[in-house]
Amino acid sequence: MALLTLGINHRTAPLELRERIAFTPERMAEAFAELRAASGASEAAILSTCNRTELYLAGDDDCAALVLRWLAGFHGLAPGELEDAVYLHRDTEAVRHMMRVASGLDSMVLGEPQILGQLKDAYALAREHEASGSFLSRLFEQTFAVAKRVRTQTAIGENPVSVAYAAVSMANHIFADMSRNKALLIGAGKTIELVARHLSEAGVKDFLVANRTLDRAQNLAEEHGGCGIVLSDIPDHLPEVDIVIASTASPLPILGKGAVERALKRRKHRPYFMVDIAVPRDIEPEVASLDDVFLYTVDDLRQVIEENVRSREGAAREAENLILAGAQEFLGQLRALDAVATLKQFRTQAERQRDQEVEKALRALRNGGDPETVIRSLGRGLTNKLLHEPSVQVRKATSEGRVEVTHWLRELHQLETQDNEVSVTSEKL
Repeated sequence: MALLTLGINHRTAPLELRERIAFTPERMAEAFAELRAASGASEAAILSTCNRTELYLAGDDDCAALVLRWLAGFHGLAPGELEDAVYLHRDTEAVRHMMRVASGLDSMVLGEPQILGQLKDAYALAREHEASGSFLSRLFEQTFAVAKRVRTQTAIGENPVSVAYAAVSMANHIFADMSRNKALLIGAGKTIELVARHLSEAGVKDFLVANRTLDRAQNLAEEHGGCGIVLSDIPDHLPEVDIVIASTASPLPILGKGAVERALKRRKHRPYFMVDIAVPRDIEPEVASLDDVFLYTVDDLRQVIEENVRSREGAAREAENLILAGAQEFLGQLRALDAVATLKQFRTQAERQRDQEVEKALRALRNGGDPETVIRSLGRGLTNKLLHEPSVQVRKATSEGRVEVTHWLRELHQLETQDNEVSVTSEKL
């Protein structure tokens, strides 16, 4: 069975393209059903974050073109619009790629921890939709184990470097004393939880958290002494905040240009600092054209992030070695499983041949045959049955020049090499 990884990320595609092929939670069931039917893959998983969309597939080696066509069509694009941005990894490289992603080595933020949780969520979704079988399950479990080793055995995650941290760091450069500023956080997921924590550590004391579900918004806000509101209340509270950071899974923008314009008039044009971490975007891009609004997207944080990852480069090299070892360990496990399956089939065949010869011998004994003659006949018959097909295949292989088959036979049965046979083989070569 072949393993394929097909996707785009922050290195290969701009934000405008990434948000067009992001998968929303509402369409996941539809996506899993269509993906497996369109590609012929026996197993599938989908990872969709602000920085990447990746499909993990176990199936035929030639299904990549079908997957690309489906991915484009599902999101209303032509395949040509994705071709320059898509990457494809197969088998060993696909294993290494997943492990690099889980360990944060393929992230915009080197070593960021959030991607591991997102990958675990992707695995849980695949299992929920019965799209992940034994092959992908083994790969995900090994990947999580390797990512844990990277976290515990290297310094890749020692300093707080993440998209959330970068957003707050940028705000710190704009506001001299952040304790005087009020923040509005849109969403209540893991990214916003990190944002709230970093803002609190930076001195922000006044929080509003807006979410589709009020209970979740209130729970997160209360952890930092703030208040929770529903999304529809944002326009009423927008004039009173200075910092807006958004990260939801909404397929459509939550904050529009008109609402920001009206808020600016009530604020007497005191500036806004806004960061839209979501893909698709939560804040209409046109908001950036307004005076007194400093709007940044996840791609704009790249420079801040790059300045903070240099200290992790040595740890990244150590992590790459752990990933390489982890990938080799996983591939070794697969080879061992394949050997077990082959040996089981080999034993079943041998037992069937044995039973046939034993039954023949028992019939002979029941018919009054001489026991010694019957036993000798049983031995010859069983030997002939067991050796016939291997002998035919070895002769065929050597006649075709595949002399390594003879060497494998000697290794399997611990046979001594005969000098005259070596010379004959040498002459043929």
